[in-house]
Amino acid sequence: MKLLKTLMTGAALVVGLGGMAQAEDKTKVGFVYVGPVGDFGWSYEHNEGRKAVEEAFGDKVETMFVESVPEGADSERVMTQMALDGADLIFTTSFGYMDPTINVAKKFPNVKFEHATGYKQADNVSIYSARFYEGRSVIGHIAGHMTKSNTIGYIASFPIPEVIRGINAAYIAAKKVNPDVKLKIVWAYTWFDPAKEADAATALIEQGADIIMQHTDSPAAMTIAEEKGMYAFGQASDMKQFGPKARLSSIIDDWAPYYIARTQAVMDGTWESTSTWDGIKEGMVGIGDFSNDIPASVQASATALKEALMSGATHSFTGPVNKQDGSAWLASGETADDGTLAGMNFYVEGIEGEVPN
Repeated sequence: MKLLKTLMTGAALVVGLGGMAQAEDKTKVGFVYVGPVGDFGWSYEHNEGRKAVEEAFGDKVETMFVESVPEGADSERVMTQMALDGADLIFTTSFGYMDPTINVAKKFPNVKFEHATGYKQADNVSIYSARFYEGRSVIGHIAGHMTKSNTIGYIASFPIPEVIRGINAAYIAAKKVNPDVKLKIVWAYTWFDPAKEADAATALIEQGADIIMQHTDSPAAMTIAEEKGMYAFGQASDMKQFGPKARLSSIIDDWAPYYIARTQAVMDGTWESTSTWDGIKEGMVGIGDFSNDIPASVQASATALKEALMSGATHSFTGPVNKQDGSAWLASGETADDGTLAGMNFYVEGIEGEVPN
């Protein structure tokens, strides 16, 4: 009897240790967001990617996230705490997290880091981004056709290459189909501030814009466009619910496949520092359904442009294109290289105003 009790106790101990091991074997994945997960834009879509990781791996993973983390020292503290809490992989999802990510990665060489939209790598730091400018080309094409005032408004966040690329791509595409088009730009100097974004949209409409684009994260501009009877495009997510009549289409970020693949690589022990810049072809950049307000001919030409971007038959930056000062940049048929695009700090010819410092 004593022997049986001893064997049962040992078996229970083994089961208990097995359960502890199973818990410890979970891959812990952290996410740091610059905005709230309820922004219905940038951070919302990154959080959808986090949920997809949980759905894909079930109890094999444990995810954690912190939202509305300011770029700078606060983000470094958040990343450090995640690493101390046992994170195996941390996604830092804003350009301003670049240096903090590098700094924290040096302190935790066994933790894998993935930084979105930056350019600094390390042995345990990968970088990834999407070719949002391809989506800007498609919506710019639509806007060029749809504007009646020949004035398109653009709400810009910060003057970093990603945003400047988007402005240029949208303008080039609009100008190709409408030589009279003008682009008005308001710099909001924020990623997420609904009040500022709404004010920017209102200011652009007062300047004659009848279509609004944005590189900020809330649906505030869409709401203003709906109220004023203007058109707009969803940014990062569809945003149709905020402007059923205003929304013409949208650029939709889909991070889920990338997040699942990189988590799997950590699990498999195959993770390596990589640089990823995917676009419409890979599905990281999606184009939302077209509004019925867009004529069938424009829907067809926008679809053709999307397919040409996917196949590589065309490029958002194909010459002839000059820089804003009139100096030659791309000769006829020449396309921009990724290095130039990654560091873009100039407007193309025809855009008014200066790139802010």
